[in-house]
Amino acid sequence: MKTILNWGIFILIIITCGCNGHTGGHAEAEPVAGGDNTPSYGGTLVEGTTAEPSVLLPVLAGDSASHSVAGNIYNGLVKYAPDLSTVGDLAESWDVSPDGLTITFHLRHGVRWTDGVEFTSEDVLFGYKTIIDDKTPTPYKEDFLQVKAADTPDNHTFRVTYGKPFAPALNSWGNLVVLPSHLLKGVEITKSPLVRKPIGMGPFKLNSWVSGQELTLSSNPDYFEGRPYLDKYVYRVIPDQSTMFMALQAGEVDLMGVTPIQYKRQTNSEYFTANFNKYRYPVFSYTYMGFNLKKPLFADKRVRQAIAHAIDKDEIIDIVLYGLGSPSTGPYVPNTWPYNPNVKKYEFNIEKSKALLAEAGYTTRPDGILTKNGTPFEFTILTNMGNPLRMKTAAIIQWKLKQVGIKVNIRALEWSTFLNEFIDKKRFDAVILGWGIGMDGDQYDIWHSSKTKDKEFNFVSYANPEVDELLETGRRTFDIERRKAAYYRIQEILSDELPYIFLYVPDALVVVNKRFMGIAPTTIGIGYNLPKWYVPQGRQKSTTAPER
Repeated sequence: MKTILNWGIFILIIITCGCNGHTGGHAEAEPVAGGDNTPSYGGTLVEGTTAEPSVLLPVLAGDSASHSVAGNIYNGLVKYAPDLSTVGDLAESWDVSPDGLTITFHLRHGVRWTDGVEFTSEDVLFGYKTIIDDKTPTPYKEDFLQVKAADTPDNHTFRVTYGKPFAPALNSWGNLVVLPSHLLKGVEITKSPLVRKPIGMGPFKLNSWVSGQELTLSSNPDYFEGRPYLDKYVYRVIPDQSTMFMALQAGEVDLMGVTPIQYKRQTNSEYFTANFNKYRYPVFSYTYMGFNLKKPLFADKRVRQAIAHAIDKDEIIDIVLYGLGSPSTGPYVPNTWPYNPNVKKYEFNIEKSKALLAEAGYTTRPDGILTKNGTPFEFTILTNMGNPLRMKTAAIIQWKLKQVGIKVNIRALEWSTFLNEFIDKKRFDAVILGWGIGMDGDQYDIWHSSKTKDKEFNFVSYANPEVDELLETGRRTFDIERRKAAYYRIQEILSDELPYIFLYVPDALVVVNKRFMGIAPTTIGIGYNLPKWYVPQGRQKSTTAPER
């Protein structure tokens, strides 16, 4: 996990649904022709989501559903602009010392929490102290432990000094840290009412939350960048993707991430084209199969390499993604500066897979099942409910591994149960999940051997001293070439050792009702300017049904 900048731009979080998401890359869409498209206040946007949030305090959240909602309620000191530059959010400006070790943030004046209390530098300092507190169960602690000193020279100045160079320093001050000190001081954060009833300063505020059904946000009339045009933003929880798509067509949902088959085949009718815009763009994320390296079954890297050779990534992309994606070869995506295009690749080769398994001591029984010391080679892949792409991927892997004598079981779990009872407690053999990654190359929290505790992100228990050292090197220099060399080498090691089998980089596939105007696709997707989305006066209505 890295900084959670507003509107989900810069995140390293487990993605709950590979078909959802509104960030990254360029997008394709057609504008609505004719009519009065003058920006007007009013209207409701209903987004379909397969998973509801677990918590609405960003510092405690480790899933995209939570950050999607919280990103519209909370702000950080900085955020990304469409050109990927870092711009101010609650910080109007900042100064960096010549040695790069001290950042002084100059905060906005006159900003208020939605309960009316004025925002000050004390809220930033309190948030910083909260995130580094041992009692705070957060996976985002590491970046802030790099700070040697933090102080507030006045109510609108916040200053931090680092003990040694820390390359991701500036961008770490997104919306994880700023918390309402007047509501949380002296309160155990996990037991605060703000977990479900957040108080923020963002463009929207929570209106209601009906568990398992929907969350409703209403616009913040005092938002410091101007009141959003939309009156309400509703997240409707529909665990089944097909059901959600029917709700979209019926006008009960305005926006959703669609599956590749829906994008390719089910959205081309005259009615659909007349009423909806489709967006497709590459995202900063990838899908992987991760191994529990504490399991003796996966201790030998030849076994992991054999499994990699038995998986046909091109087949998965063709069948599961309908070609709307590309193979993944490591923890970075193509066309980003840390990405190494020359790492070891695992071509689909059943014979090579069988040879590696034989080297690892496996023999084949008459029924075709591999055994070692009398024990059949069998394991279970876990993934989350509501994600048809991952289920189909698991089914293809199951079939391919059967060809080399490995029996694979598949189990899908409800999201919160999956995280809390299986991922956090390391009760799994292998998982199929996804990471959304940031613009920066630092992935300390995922790969460093110290980050394997409860609620941390190295849940596969990967440990390599050279990788640990390279992660330190990458974050301890401002020299981009030195950083690049470190991350290139990390990818080479991960490609050889395969704690994950990196599967694919999907395209984001999003559909939005054409009533909604002001959507401006950019390199960071479509959600970055949500407060500027609007419905023209003549197209606002009490229901979300599309015109026929």
